[in-house]
Amino acid sequence: MNDYQPSTDDMLFLLSRVLKTEDHLRALPAYSEVDAELMRQVVEEAGKFVAAVVAPLNRSGDEIGARFSAGEVTMPPGFRDAYQSFWQSGWPALAAAPEDGGQGLPAVLEAMLYEMLSAANHGWTMAPGLLHGAYECIKHHAADALKERYLEKLATGEWLATMCLTEPQAGSDLGLARTKALPQADGSYQLDGTKIFISGGEHDMTDNIVHLVLARLPDAPPGPKGLSLFLAPKFMPDGARNAVHCERIEEKMGLHGSPTCVIRFDQATAWIIGEPGRGLNAMFVMMNAARLHVALQGIGLLDAAWQKADAYSRERRQMRAPGRAKSVAEADLISEHPAMRRILDTQRAWIDAGRVLAYRTALELDLAKYHPEAARRDAAQRWCSLVTPVLKAAFTQQAFYGGSECLQVFGGHGYVREWGIEQNVRDARVAMIYEGTNEIQAIDFLVRKVLPDGGQALALWLDALRADLDAARPNEARVLDRLAALEVHTGQLLRAAAHDNTLAHWVADDYLRAVALVLLDWAWAQIGRAAAPAMPRWSVPAQALERWVMPELTMRFAIIAAAVEQVPLVENAS
Repeated sequence: MNDYQPSTDDMLFLLSRVLKTEDHLRALPAYSEVDAELMRQVVEEAGKFVAAVVAPLNRSGDEIGARFSAGEVTMPPGFRDAYQSFWQSGWPALAAAPEDGGQGLPAVLEAMLYEMLSAANHGWTMAPGLLHGAYECIKHHAADALKERYLEKLATGEWLATMCLTEPQAGSDLGLARTKALPQADGSYQLDGTKIFISGGEHDMTDNIVHLVLARLPDAPPGPKGLSLFLAPKFMPDGARNAVHCERIEEKMGLHGSPTCVIRFDQATAWIIGEPGRGLNAMFVMMNAARLHVALQGIGLLDAAWQKADAYSRERRQMRAPGRAKSVAEADLISEHPAMRRILDTQRAWIDAGRVLAYRTALELDLAKYHPEAARRDAAQRWCSLVTPVLKAAFTQQAFYGGSECLQVFGGHGYVREWGIEQNVRDARVAMIYEGTNEIQAIDFLVRKVLPDGGQALALWLDALRADLDAARPNEARVLDRLAALEVHTGQLLRAAAHDNTLAHWVADDYLRAVALVLLDWAWAQIGRAAAPAMPRWSVPAQALERWVMPELTMRFAIIAAAVEQVPLVENAS
């Protein structure tokens, strides 16, 4: 099938007409010169680069894959040249500060770029995917000497970075990490230990790789509070090779173009980032940025799968579709069959809403940094804290299951490699796992962000969502009703969880899914205001959302209510 083509017209419509991004940016002095025309030019040029340079490498990257030999990794043909063109053209530096070699543009433009990159070639995009998070981590936590040496290289993308957390015995429970850091007389440290599942831990795309590593000092207490963060480059400032060894790369279900490495630190030289024992605090800057990027991966991968399925459905002819087709010539296209239309329109509803929510979240990141009013900064931070885990979990799940639905459009042809859709499904599966599994995202959302303050932050956030709705509009009145129902179920859950500390863990996935569905509904209400009712491009997926997606909300509420009813409340006990 044809390579992915970025949907820049749709993306710009959502950015400008739906989110009214220019109006928000005017309140931020840092972006006083960013207008609609500049954003349009950036997005369109990004789309051209992605389509011409990155997308054509997707198939060969999967089939040839990264190759390991004697500690070295050779990337698939064309990957290095494409990356060199990428960073030299300034794309990794979009949102980095000008004083660090960046372009100082809004985070939402970077988000749109990475959505396109993920859709075009997920394996290739894994390499620069952690760049901005690593840049932010070093900028806010590293000593000046480290910033001087590494910050610009990462801001521009001349060098790539990794995030070394996981160990064989320590997956999501980072407190079990054993990698040791021994202080040296010159102020450096020696790292000893092994990290696994390190994306891009070794490759030939850049001249150096900057590893950010969680490790434990000799006197560190056990558990996560004993972890510190260190920077260990592949090559030292004098050009010597550091004692960082790639022992192997994993044989994976998908993402063959991205080397997932086992990395051994054998008295490797490193420097501490931030304060001893506060490594997770510094690392979370990187992880939170990565989670929004993973949500964007989900949206991009789903769009790529949808594009393939939609194109195939407009070419493949089978029996005559039931009902009235547009013309005799179209009567036997499978795009006219209700079962196929339901699949395609439903995935389109998810993609469009996902863009609204992800772009809004990226915009809120800048508002949290730069808005002159403290109350607005707090509201932006609240949005990012609550929405990011929901987007990561919901849209990576939809990328896999929705991509599988898109494969169904092909019938048996979807199951063979010729058409490329099976690669979408394989590549998408890992996004439900890395950067915190979707189950951990749900627990983080409910147990750590909703319950501790009795739902106060959530209530403020729901009020902000309501402020963007008009009860006089029937479709928006439905969203208001669903927000009210969510608030009722949240209150019941809060009261019951006070008497059963396992309850929230049992229903966290259902609760996050319910919130995601309400957010989809809210996003489509925003689209509905900007799009003319008679425009099929927007009205058809809006109808699909209401018919085929939103009924799930009733089921999720029912699961939560049933679980709550099983908890004997103290105040009701005789």
